[in-house]
Amino acid sequence: MNNKVKIARVQMDLTQQELAEKVGVTRQTISLIEKGKYNPSLNLCLEICYVVNKTLDELFWRDDEKNER
Repeated sequence: MNNKVKIARVQMDLTQQELAEKVGVTRQTISLIEKGKYNPSLNLCLEICYVVNKTLDELFWRDDEKNER
């Protein structure tokens, strides 16, 4: 995810624990999402977007343009 979730979380002045509580998962799940080691469900992606006031595209869209070169 290129740390987009982490950047958005920090911009909202939230800890991993606080974000986890707001979206109903564990802190470890948030940590894994931020590291790109966990693929969240669409519902969880939407919950995270709502809490950090970002769109799905802003947080979860993959930039495959780099991979085409």
